[in-house]
Amino acid sequence: MKSPIYEPAGKAKEYGDLAINIYTGCTHGCYYCFAPNVLHKTKEAFSANVMPRNGIIEEVKKQLDKEKITGKLIHLCFTCDPYPADIDTTSTREIIKLLKNSGNNVQILTKGGERANRDFDLLDENDWFGVTYCGYDDGTLFIQQESEPFAAPEIERLASLSIAHKQGIKTWMSIEPVLNEVSVLNFLELNPYYIDRYKIGKLNYHPSAIDWKRFGNRAEQICKANKMDYYIKDGLRKEMERDEP
Repeated sequence: MKSPIYEPAGKAKEYGDLAINIYTGCTHGCYYCFAPNVLHKTKEAFSANVMPRNGIIEEVKKQLDKEKITGKLIHLCFTCDPYPADIDTTSTREIIKLLKNSGNNVQILTKGGERANRDFDLLDENDWFGVTYCGYDDGTLFIQQESEPFAAPEIERLASLSIAHKQGIKTWMSIEPVLNEVSVLNFLELNPYYIDRYKIGKLNYHPSAIDWKRFGNRAEQICKANKMDYYIKDGLRKEMERDEP
């Protein structure tokens, strides 16, 4: 196994200093997932027989000790979810323990909902717990059912954010990919008290009828008006700055 703790490159660099991918794939079945291509797998292979990467806990411990990695914000995860459905996620808990005990902090991004709540006792005010929100209900079609069939429901993810916030953990929301711009903008207008930071992007690698320049500008207007802590991801920022034809 290559060193499990690595420095993200490209778009992933926007998320943290370092990262770990704990599992071999993901069971959530999101149609827009980029990870199968990154791992050179079919979508079917990516979602089948998901398990912790071989020796991942031992290898993380070795690397932390050997490289004296400390004081870093380490992202969980990019090519998998740290809390996939119907999988024993004890490995996630053990890795969080190792990272915290070595003086690092974690930044979690999940669609696992309440599956993540078990590990909140390991986190503190220097850690970040985040969920993905894409904008789901357009009034006629429950988009999540089709786009993320086995991920935790939106309401469950928001409940986990609220619980984490009450326990003093920093919370964030990754608004990417954007599937329904109206739902996303309405959610930003609500700006729930339990979300500390927003990272806003677009839909990549798939066609969309959304006017990204208009969407991005409106999202930023809302964030500025409400004095929200937000970050516009590079892909969306480029769309916002492009000249009109």
